[in-house]
Amino acid sequence: MPLTLPPERNRISIAATALLLVTALLFRVTAWAAPLTADESDLHALFEKSLSVVEIDKEIARIGEQKQQLMLTMTDTEKQLVLQEQQIADKQDEAGSVLRAYYMGERDFLLSALLSFNSLSELFQMLDYAEIILTHDKHTLHTYVDQYKQVKEGYRQLQTRSDELIAVEEQLRAQRERVLTLENELDQELSGRSDAERIRILMTELTSYWETAGITEVKQYFRALSKAMKKLPGWVQDNKDLLEIKGFNYTIRVPQDSLNAFLREQNDIFNQFEFTFVNGQVIAQGKRENMEIKISGHYTIEDEPKNAIMFHVDELLFNGFSLPDTTKSALEEEFDLGFYPDLIVSFLKAKSVDMKDGELTIKLSLKL
Repeated sequence: MPLTLPPERNRISIAATALLLVTALLFRVTAWAAPLTADESDLHALFEKSLSVVEIDKEIARIGEQKQQLMLTMTDTEKQLVLQEQQIADKQDEAGSVLRAYYMGERDFLLSALLSFNSLSELFQMLDYAEIILTHDKHTLHTYVDQYKQVKEGYRQLQTRSDELIAVEEQLRAQRERVLTLENELDQELSGRSDAERIRILMTELTSYWETAGITEVKQYFRALSKAMKKLPGWVQDNKDLLEIKGFNYTIRVPQDSLNAFLREQNDIFNQFEFTFVNGQVIAQGKRENMEIKISGHYTIEDEPKNAIMFHVDELLFNGFSLPDTTKSALEEEFDLGFYPDLIVSFLKAKSVDMKDGELTIKLSLKL
């Protein structure tokens, strides 16, 4: 009796088979093997563009949701401003009356009353009356000023949201144009091929495999890395040989072999994954279950919102296919791969970071 796979498993299996066919078609040895022939290079570019269309479409959907949220926020802010303006209108007349009273000398009777007392008891009584009137006047003016500030802040927030909406709409327009350009290029390049229908089928299966299994695999690595990076400061503290102190200068040196050993202690997923430091870049690559992943990136020092060494993805390859910048940005936003020096010693901050000759070097200084 034949074995029947569940629909989802069956779809992934078919897509995986198609992916293997694509990989075998393009890469005779490995995903990062010898240079491709002209025809293989053309096919590779076609498949990358098809993946880019899918990923940029996701970015368009994300930006669309962001736009809707901004519009809702703007609507709420506008409603709040209407209420605040109604409230301030009520207080404006009261505040105006108080100011006119002082300007026209209508509060001079307070001074006269205070100077015409016949006994201490009358003086204290006059002082109580004066305090009540002055406190009421002060409260009226402060309430008006506070509400006026709230209205000004409301308009400032509305303008900020409006600027954000303009920026988001520009992003949306740019990404839509980008997708349209890629789709037109694909159509033109496929129109002259006798195997166009077969290539389209392989594109569909490749993108299906990426969406059902590939992105999940990539996110597993990023999730595991994010968790491991949170433990890295403690690991550095436990390994004093990594920390060099000369006066007020601190240097952390992390050899790639030591980092790989640390990561494999954190998660078995890194048993088939290796990090290298070379020429200012971090390169991480590995293979698991017919999926090859390669991540190239670099670190920068950012002081806001707190001093941190942040990781930026320069290139992301899935089975040799490069994913677009939108995918890299989305992963950076979802997963924090940063390193925070003040978790090692609270009074330190990073001043430089370098990667070369198989070693990550971080120079630290005292916070001033």
